[in-house]
Amino acid sequence: MSAADTSRAGASWGRIDLHAHSTESDGTESPRELVLQAHAAGLGTVAITDHDTTAGWADAAAAAREVGMGLVPGVEFSAQQQWASVHVLGYLLDPAAPAFLAERERIRVERVERAQRMVERIGADYPLTWAIVQDHAAPGATIGRPHIADALVSLGIVADRSAAFDGILHWRGGYYQPHRAPAPTEAVRIIRAAGGVPVIAHPAARGQATMDERVIAQLLDAGLMGLEVEHRDNPPEAQEWLRGQARLHGLITTGSSDWHGRGKPNVFGEHTTTAEALDAIVELGTGAEPILPA
Repeated sequence: MSAADTSRAGASWGRIDLHAHSTESDGTESPRELVLQAHAAGLGTVAITDHDTTAGWADAAAAAREVGMGLVPGVEFSAQQQWASVHVLGYLLDPAAPAFLAERERIRVERVERAQRMVERIGADYPLTWAIVQDHAAPGATIGRPHIADALVSLGIVADRSAAFDGILHWRGGYYQPHRAPAPTEAVRIIRAAGGVPVIAHPAARGQATMDERVIAQLLDAGLMGLEVEHRDNPPEAQEWLRGQARLHGLITTGSSDWHGRGKPNVFGEHTTTAEALDAIVELGTGAEPILPA
């Protein structure tokens, strides 16, 4: 970080939420609306972390400057350990880094092909078509399981996204299709190579690969910098264990809502990150600049 940038650390960030999604991935609100709703919820700083894309950064940044909010540009990288998913948040990375660009495009293509395979299988038993699913995604967004869930809700097949993921879209539901994704260690390396700060998202969430000492050791060797500890999907006992691992290994700990707009019940600011943790992220990230609160 240059001398001119040292003022970034120690900024008056206000209340901080470092995990939110827009229509550029599986959220229901535009990047601009994401920022405006974060501001209305009393946050001082928010991160935009769409799945495998940085397409919403510019609109979110413009909205943040308009209302005087802090904004941390980020991404939620899709990774996979054996058959289980692992999501890796990357903050302040360079969106033009070659390795990141190549992997992002490969993941995007694979996600769409996987979604098409699932829709074809579901459509054999329910009145679901690819055209209906496309109607539930914003132009240019990479279609994934949340958009299929929204289509199932619109057809009255399930009550809401949660019911879709607990039933038809569950890996035991009979329609699930696996997809290729990098190992979490590779995702961490790609984020680091792009100047970003890698943080494991909701490490103890149901359905995500189990985090144990062995896995964390592998991630540390790859360059892991943090754990998202305070999150509604991490049980209290798991949060305590994760805090202990963070203390042991000198990792940053974050808290966030994982907001998706109307797509999930998660509420902005239900969990937050400390200013000290964000200062550490800002000092370590070299690939992109945060927007400082006015």
